[in-house]
Amino acid sequence: MYTFSNRLKIASYILMAVGAICLATGFLSAPSTVEEAKAIVAASHDDGHGGGHAEEAGHGDEHAADASHGESHSASHDEHVFHQLQNRPWSALYVAAFFFFMISLGVLAFYAVQRASQAGWSPLLFRVMEGITSYIVPGGIIVFVILVLSVLHMNHMFTWMDAEVVAEDALLQGKKGYLNPTFFLVRAAIFLGGWIAYRQYSRKLSLEQDKSDDNSKFKLNFRISAAFLVFYLISESMMSWDWIMSLDPHWFSTLFGWYVFASMFVSGITVIAMVTIYLKSKGLLPEVNDSHIHDLAKFMFGISIFWTYLWFSQFMLIWYANIPEEVTYFVTRIEHYKLPFFGMLALNFIFPLLVLMNSDYKRVNWFVVMAGIIILFGHYMDVFNMVMPATVGENWHLGVPEIGGILFFGGLFIFWVFNALTKEDLTPKRNPFIEESKHFHY
Repeated sequence: MYTFSNRLKIASYILMAVGAICLATGFLSAPSTVEEAKAIVAASHDDGHGGGHAEEAGHGDEHAADASHGESHSASHDEHVFHQLQNRPWSALYVAAFFFFMISLGVLAFYAVQRASQAGWSPLLFRVMEGITSYIVPGGIIVFVILVLSVLHMNHMFTWMDAEVVAEDALLQGKKGYLNPTFFLVRAAIFLGGWIAYRQYSRKLSLEQDKSDDNSKFKLNFRISAAFLVFYLISESMMSWDWIMSLDPHWFSTLFGWYVFASMFVSGITVIAMVTIYLKSKGLLPEVNDSHIHDLAKFMFGISIFWTYLWFSQFMLIWYANIPEEVTYFVTRIEHYKLPFFGMLALNFIFPLLVLMNSDYKRVNWFVVMAGIIILFGHYMDVFNMVMPATVGENWHLGVPEIGGILFFGGLFIFWVFNALTKEDLTPKRNPFIEESKHFHY
């Protein structure tokens, strides 16, 4: 039985405390008026061109009308920038909350695949997966609360939630049947309810199988896992449209659901590998061998290549077609997010390709952990690139609120997952494939 060490518990408390302070600082430093926002933007420009140009006067009513129109446009722009700067701590909170939630959701998908395929190599890792998926409950609730607060206009991340914006936008008016706050929250509740219900019930059956004298619980778990994967593939795609793609409601991609899935899937598998290696280093999971780690690292490598395939397919088709309402997504990121955009591509494709291609390295624990940390940071940047351009525009930074979000939710994730691992023995006892898993060698 795993015991949650005081050292790790204290570390998780410290991370949460420091993260909460950083997030609070971010919210407190956000501008409360348009004038404050203008001052912040002016201070961020070092080129000294913030003063604008003096208007020529005395040229008749036409010029006066133009000046009036210019002032109106300037006021609208200032208010837009004000909303973006107010969004920044909310966006940092949302990116971190969604990232750690999607890790547990990716592990849940991997767990369901192992159950539905009746894989023989992985049962030794089931308790680890069940521990990580326990975070779906607090993580999902936090994300849902952020969505509710968005509906209540506590932030301006989802522009389609503003009735005044929709009234002036013909495209958004055409999407009102789907993009409306009530239906949005109903869908979110259904998604979260389905994911949490499967996790809890499958875990219950898994524990009952250990005490059973037949395989009835195992077979039932197999059936509900196969059914759940159908629900998961539909709900995950719709979730990605709702929670991420609708941040920029004029843009759409038919590949986006698969793209988000690949990111959460590889992140989840990476965390399974890292937690397993940590537990082995503490003398636990003695029957997990290098072949199990090798297989997890193969998935890390393979799904990284799959993610790259989806990224390139989405990018290439949009770039080649050059349709204005589609290409704006990448234009914004290439113009204003060069470092996080191309850096994320290097971390998520080039790095795994170079370091995880060699089969021998996949069996070296410290090497897999090092690769995992970089892959996880790369996919945090992937979520950052999905969210920030639509919510804060050019006014992005990797600063106090972003670091605070990572620390707070990282600490909460560690505390919740490792506390869940203490509840039951880490090795399943009566899984029909447990002996095959114990003697698995690649």
